[in-house]
Amino acid sequence: MPIHIDPNRRFATYVPIVIVGAGACGAVAALAARERGIDVLILERDAAPAGSTALSSGFVPAGGTAQQRARGIDDSPERFAADIQAKARGRADMTLVKAYTEAIPQALDWLAQAHGIPFELVEGFLYPGHAVERLHCVPERTGAALLARLHRAVAASGADLLCSARATDLFVDDARRVLGLRFVRPDGSADEVGCDALVLACNGFGGDRELVARYIPEMADAEYFGHRGNDGDALRWAIALGALTADLSGYQGHGSVATPHGVLITWALMMQGAIQVNARGERFANEHEGYSEAAVQVLRQPGHVAFDVYDERLHEIGLQFPDYAQAVAAGAIKRGATLAELAAALGIDAAGLERTVMEVNALAHDDATDEFDRTFRAEEMLLPPYYGVKVAGALFHTQGGAVVDAHCRVLVARNTPLPNLYAAGGAARGVSGDAVWGYLSGNGLLSAVAGGFIAGRAASAR
Repeated sequence: MPIHIDPNRRFATYVPIVIVGAGACGAVAALAARERGIDVLILERDAAPAGSTALSSGFVPAGGTAQQRARGIDDSPERFAADIQAKARGRADMTLVKAYTEAIPQALDWLAQAHGIPFELVEGFLYPGHAVERLHCVPERTGAALLARLHRAVAASGADLLCSARATDLFVDDARRVLGLRFVRPDGSADEVGCDALVLACNGFGGDRELVARYIPEMADAEYFGHRGNDGDALRWAIALGALTADLSGYQGHGSVATPHGVLITWALMMQGAIQVNARGERFANEHEGYSEAAVQVLRQPGHVAFDVYDERLHEIGLQFPDYAQAVAAGAIKRGATLAELAAALGIDAAGLERTVMEVNALAHDDATDEFDRTFRAEEMLLPPYYGVKVAGALFHTQGGAVVDAHCRVLVARNTPLPNLYAAGGAARGVSGDAVWGYLSGNGLLSAVAGGFIAGRAASAR
């Protein structure tokens, strides 16, 4: 990603704010800038915007929202921030944690009121680490639907979106002020555009094997379930400009991706009573600790796979989620009238599975806690017929990147920002600390939506 120091560079085309990346972060940043009447150009490398947002569940965490108040849920940005830090064991950047948790309820209310994007509360279960129900989604309950609604709002706002346009070069002056950038199209033709401010909303580096091996060696051979456009462009630009970087070893993993189908199996099943076993039919971890760290545990099992095992009650819960219904349609979900029948369908040792389920049901009967510190409840006994799915551990997206301040300005030293460069979402460090276990459900979209909201407003304030 070349950086050209060329203070006399002139551009035939000029836009006040250029945003690189049209996922949730870029879309929200554009809407925030357009709210203040600033012209915006979004450059998207793909023919149709998708990114990590479209691959996600679309669940956005926020504390202190109208949706929570309507249901009598006592939550606040401060309580949300405490949960983030508890999950990250105090290693998340407190400046960003505070900025994002304070901004996100404002952002959701604004998206609903100003742009007609309806958010509803995900009810009925808690994801690991959340003290209360605070995940919000659009009615379709998918990241693709959330992104589609954001793009309709972007189009209505008058922001310009140019697809199949990959940013390749930055032009800066001697003070490292961004003057403009070059982008190329699939046919090799190139254009340049000048700007007053640049917002990096483009990507992490999960799609670059070399960078993953360097910064996250434990995931070097894992399946990558994120967007292929997450190839580290933003990180390389930040490093080339002398920016600080942090938390590069932090990432979101997921321990429940149906294999070989490549379909996400909701972790809500685990939170409501499902278990994970290996090919020997043995459990190997506390399934309630979190789906991110589960990726590492699954990769340690024979064949680097595991099996989600549950019953018809949980199967019905799963059907509420579009991804799970997709897995059913793809034939990934197996059913057995008995545990032996399910074991044969999945390729699990039948005796081991029967022994494990018997132990789990005994724990549930007594409301007891197991050796992994998971407490089972009476309603979580697994009863026939049984269901299961073979899953792999995967890398979803990285959580490290450029260090930014509370205004999402990229920093070259403590309290020293670059003149006009902003970053959020996957381009910036997140709020998960520097390890896989620090990821609290929804942290990715929190960084994207809250970060985009902050960056768009800050850039337009120039």
